[in-house]
Amino acid sequence: MTIGARGNWGFILSFRGTKLAALLLVATALALSTLLFQTLTSNRILTPSIMGFDALYVLLQTGLVFLLGGLGYAAIPADAKFAFEVALLTGAALALFGSLLGSGLNDLFRMLLVGVIFGVFFRSLTALLQRLIDPNEFAVVQGAMFASFNKANTQLLLVSGALILLCSLLAWRKRHVLDVMALGREQAISLGLDHRRELFTGLVLVSVLVATSTALVGPVAFFGLLISALTYEIIRSQHHGDLLIGSVLISVIVLVGGQTLFERVLGMGGSLSLVVEFLGGLVFLMLILRKVRA
Repeated sequence: MTIGARGNWGFILSFRGTKLAALLLVATALALSTLLFQTLTSNRILTPSIMGFDALYVLLQTGLVFLLGGLGYAAIPADAKFAFEVALLTGAALALFGSLLGSGLNDLFRMLLVGVIFGVFFRSLTALLQRLIDPNEFAVVQGAMFASFNKANTQLLLVSGALILLCSLLAWRKRHVLDVMALGREQAISLGLDHRRELFTGLVLVSVLVATSTALVGPVAFFGLLISALTYEIIRSQHHGDLLIGSVLISVIVLVGGQTLFERVLGMGGSLSLVVEFLGGLVFLMLILRKVRA
């Protein structure tokens, strides 16, 4: 917070403090949501973006610009827009999970398949709307299509912080349940766990975390995958008490350290989100190739 600081310290600490708080919240939400999702699906390649959450977010922003125009979109209060985004993304997840989750593992695979299909549908509908809106207003949509860690909406820190803190505490409280869930559905049921209820609860936590982080900085596809891969490589443990803490710490180091590097060393000569997505995409390909060879 004090690197290269000059001038009014009150302003500097306030400005950088809110920015740091936003980065910490996003890092925590993305790390926990990906780790939880991979545990619940028993697959270390999948991420919450596979369910089409990012596509739904971009469709929402495009739809608002299409209906209200660029000026009307900019006039929407930040708190109201944030609440609407979180409610819509979480509600969509609840509708999907509640209708598809049954008592068998096949229902989980069906849910993932439906998520992929809806993601393709949302992207196609978004592309159609983008072709219909005014070219000048398309610039507004472009600003919401890509994540920007240095432009996090600091007006929403209190609300988003409360949501992420609540989800983090619930995830920590269920760390032993997650250890059992990681064994698989049959083993979890044989050990007396209500697998369907815990799966639904975990996916709701994932939905809220993803919705909150997306509303703060925009859609992020591969950052969580990069963090989870680093977590599994660095922390050689199957206990989620270790994995949850480790993933958050690694996520904070990567996000805050990377943002500091780009701002103070490279002079904003690049975009951290693009680099992170590129590295995450490489990790995704490596994991797929490793699984194919195995």
